[in-house]
Amino acid sequence: MNQFIQSKQEEFDKTIEFFKKDIATLRTGRANPGILEGVQVDSYGVKTPLNGVASITIADARSIVVAPWDKNVLKDIEKAVTEADLGLGIINEGDKIRLTVPVMTEENRKNLVKKLNEKLEEARISIRQARDGIKEDIEKAEKDKLIAEDDKFRFLKELDEEVRNKNEELEGIRDKKEEDIMTI
Repeated sequence: MNQFIQSKQEEFDKTIEFFKKDIATLRTGRANPGILEGVQVDSYGVKTPLNGVASITIADARSIVVAPWDKNVLKDIEKAVTEADLGLGIINEGDKIRLTVPVMTEENRKNLVKKLNEKLEEARISIRQARDGIKEDIEKAEKDKLIAEDDKFRFLKELDEEVRNKNEELEGIRDKKEEDIMTI
């Protein structure tokens, strides 16, 4: 791998990690604590991530139990989950909140796959932007006589190969998530 790709490798890796985190919030037919990732609870006047004020456990395939460490924030947690509009059933059991994942319809599944594909396209755009930056660096180095013309073409070929690999990796992640969404 050439130095131009190595200098931007972190950008590629960050894009893939962000994509993984981003699609973790898409709900599948099973209970998954990842769907609560972005929920912020207003406890004691401070916005705190849900996992900062409560333990989150999977009770069974269709329910998540959120048990606050301080029972005084139970109502705040319930309010935050309601406002997040995640499509979950919310049951306040007095000392904990049980979130039920409803059975998904075919239409819901297709809409989620559509969202998944939109997120994939955003990740691809980010990869392309990183590629464009590297390509400019390579062309500038050749123009400034830092590398030979043959090296420029070899580096550009390596860059195309790297981008193809990253896009295939994104596709593989997307395919697995789509399978999870479409599984009944």
